[in-house]
Amino acid sequence: MEENEKRGKPEERRGVFRSPWQRLTAVLALATLISAFGSSFQYGYNVAVINSPAPFMQQFYNETYLERYKRPMEDSVLTLLWSLSVSMYPLGGFFGSLMVAPLVNKLGRKGTLLFNNIFSIVPAVMMGVSEIAKSYEIIIVARFIVGICAGLSSNVVPMYLGELSPKNLRGAIGIVPQLFITIGILSAQVLGVRNILGNTTGWTLMLGLTGIPALIELLLLPFFPESPRYMLIQKGDEKRAREGLRRLRGWDDVDAELSEMHLENQSERAEGRLSVLSLLSQRSLRWQLVSIVVMNMGQQLSGVNAIYYYADSIYATAGVKPNDIQYVTVGTGAVNVFMTIAAVFIVEASGRRLLLLCGFGICCVACVVLTVALNFQESVTWMPYISIACVIIYVIGHAIGPSPIPYVVTTEMFRQSARPAAFMVAGSVHWLSNFTVGLVFPFLERGLGSFSFIIFSFICLATLVYIWLVVPETKNKTFLEICQMFAKRNKVEIKLGDGGLALKESKESLEDAVKVTAF
Repeated sequence: MEENEKRGKPEERRGVFRSPWQRLTAVLALATLISAFGSSFQYGYNVAVINSPAPFMQQFYNETYLERYKRPMEDSVLTLLWSLSVSMYPLGGFFGSLMVAPLVNKLGRKGTLLFNNIFSIVPAVMMGVSEIAKSYEIIIVARFIVGICAGLSSNVVPMYLGELSPKNLRGAIGIVPQLFITIGILSAQVLGVRNILGNTTGWTLMLGLTGIPALIELLLLPFFPESPRYMLIQKGDEKRAREGLRRLRGWDDVDAELSEMHLENQSERAEGRLSVLSLLSQRSLRWQLVSIVVMNMGQQLSGVNAIYYYADSIYATAGVKPNDIQYVTVGTGAVNVFMTIAAVFIVEASGRRLLLLCGFGICCVACVVLTVALNFQESVTWMPYISIACVIIYVIGHAIGPSPIPYVVTTEMFRQSARPAAFMVAGSVHWLSNFTVGLVFPFLERGLGSFSFIIFSFICLATLVYIWLVVPETKNKTFLEICQMFAKRNKVEIKLGDGGLALKESKESLEDAVKVTAF
């Protein structure tokens, strides 16, 4: 009796649950919260942290330049320095993404997150002392370094949590990193209010606060398990993998999951660990790779940054007082957080595909209506309110699908040997697209004005059509089952022999269980 209680109820061991949340143990929940707060939160925080104090930072740039060279800074030089301060962050994110595969294979998922804190604590100190050191160069360099931190964390946290989670919670837990990104953005918006830290005396402290989540993660994350899949499949350490699974699941009988990992390991032995180049040449992964590229490009090129760029002018046109716009911006950030929380709770019921389709569809329609509203808001008195509604509706649409789901699906579409290289590709596309929007949108806005949102609507529509035609539903599927779903489109055959299903009960005949051959 006591042994059964320790191992869990029989229906739990068979994977039958009334609610998927019954498998959320304290260890899994805390590992999720600590890794997401320590890493993903910083990504969001550093996206928005320089928006509010921008005038005071530019004033510091001017004063420092004047003190050094005894003449005022030219507008073109200030524009260049500020553009570098902004663009170094996504550029660092791109280089951080390039480091994902070698680091997670060498240090593990948890080990990479702990190592990544260097790229947060060091720039936090640099930005915190920049005013005392009278150096704007320190800020620019620090923004690049903290960008590396964001590039690593935006890929490694979803990978780590996806490998810790049971399959019926993988979607919900996979959205938690995006939730903490939105909480980070909201936190920066709140702290950036003029009466808090968004002022002459508080902006350096505001920039330096990014190091606190890193310190917390550095202190607490070592007490939680490394990814069991990494320990078993890549390190061959079944003992530590079993111990980690027992802590994460809350009972001793984890043979079914270990058997599934052994099956995956056996299926990958012929392939070995995949580099990016070998990933690109793998016929069995072709459409998975195309899918993550399309979804990550669609996520960033859908106009989300442009919407935020336009938001302040839209609020001002609608009659919001200049001093109150900062509070409306905070309210928009709160809507983003709320809808991401909603996505956490509905993704396992609705599935990934439906949220992606609905999200990109909402963003597409919102961009079209916003284009019309912006062109008529000076001639029609009530049109500015339509513009505000479009901004909020767009934020809602992006928060439920395009923002969080690509990370979840990237984890699910690839098996262990290909996952690091896949995240490296997805992350590089993500950050290059982010950088491209920041670089190109000001010129688009100058040339096309509000009609630039028509381009974003076409991108949303094209991404929606691709997802509708190609991307399958992946909820409640094992990684091998998802691989099978893509097999026909990739024109390969993946056969799980009779021993495949039996492996859930037995570890015998692993060598004959999985066979991958091209047609």
